[in-house]
Amino acid sequence: MKAFLCLFFCAGAGLVVDGQGLDTSPLKVKYYSGATNYAGGVDKSKVMDLFQDQQYEEALTYLSPVLRADSDNVPVLNYVGYAYYASDNEVAARVCYERMLKIDGNSVTALHYLVLLDEQNDAGTALEYAQRLIALQPRKAAWWRVAGEMWSRVQRPDSALIYLDRAYMLAPGDVKTVAAFGNALCEAREFDQADSIVDLAMEKDSLNVSLLKLRVRSGYLQKDYAAVLEPGERLLRMNEPSVNSLEWLALSYYNLKQYPDCIRICEGMLDMGLEIEAVYYYEARALAKLHNYDSSNALLRKALVKAKSPTMEWYYDGLGDNFESLRQYKMAIAHYDTAYYLYRDPLALYTCGRIAETELKNTGLARLYYRRYLAVAKPESPEEKKAYRYVRQKWGR
Repeated sequence: MKAFLCLFFCAGAGLVVDGQGLDTSPLKVKYYSGATNYAGGVDKSKVMDLFQDQQYEEALTYLSPVLRADSDNVPVLNYVGYAYYASDNEVAARVCYERMLKIDGNSVTALHYLVLLDEQNDAGTALEYAQRLIALQPRKAAWWRVAGEMWSRVQRPDSALIYLDRAYMLAPGDVKTVAAFGNALCEAREFDQADSIVDLAMEKDSLNVSLLKLRVRSGYLQKDYAAVLEPGERLLRMNEPSVNSLEWLALSYYNLKQYPDCIRICEGMLDMGLEIEAVYYYEARALAKLHNYDSSNALLRKALVKAKSPTMEWYYDGLGDNFESLRQYKMAIAHYDTAYYLYRDPLALYTCGRIAETELKNTGLARLYYRRYLAVAKPESPEEKKAYRYVRQKWGR
């Protein structure tokens, strides 16, 4: 549920969203006196009590007769819209906020909630509402940030950077703004600036999950694997189940040839319940590097159980590699052959031929695989073209 999203009680004044602006929810203070408590013709204290207890159906039962009698009652439209929104009835919430906006085209409340309702499924419409909020409150960093995020979703990264830069200028200390701007900078491969703003923010909050994840992402995309280790380890110690960040941490250790640490990270992810195929695969490859092929094969088989096309091919290739390293060449060929049967990658046939030729010294079997390879090969990389030329010249007759 979206219950009490962005809500807290703040005596006497408007509420804050992300530290930057007015929270447009109806909850401001719990108790009212005199006529103020009955604005819109309803008992506001009663409504707030119902909202605080998340009794949204009861609130709607109380409010709906008033709204039926006066469909232009803005305070009650606000309460009803929030009750629907908090109880995940987005269609009904939208009707209320669109009605509010029709009555008052400058309603920050209505525009804000319409952004929230559209940002996941209709980024273009959410962007229009966000730009109207910017026009009304140009000093609110939150509106610039939301608009920047919507520009990203409609595939306009240059515009996203402009808006997010403006948001950051207005609120350099706001973590959500730093994270949004930093991610956009990473997308633009402006890693130095991304790292600069993140490191500055982390001086004040070194354990902020969003900032740690962003630092991991930046380091991994730059192939600066050493830079991934410290923020990634912090996430692991915090038991933060961030799949991408922890996968990048494991792969960073792997690329640094620190295979026991790669295995440790994978085991940590499994302890968190992140039993996904990639984790088994990464740990299996690290175990293979340590020549622990039996354990590697056991994990690859677990990965196969979870695998979905096209990644299943990786695990058959991994099993083939392991059996070749164990000098169990017939088993290696069997797994590469299965990989080709499932995914039709010609290089799997070439590998079968190579093992038959060089390891088993079985020219008949090698010729069979090589001839099949030549019939379907489409070499692209220099290595593939070199292999193709060899097979064609020696075995193509």
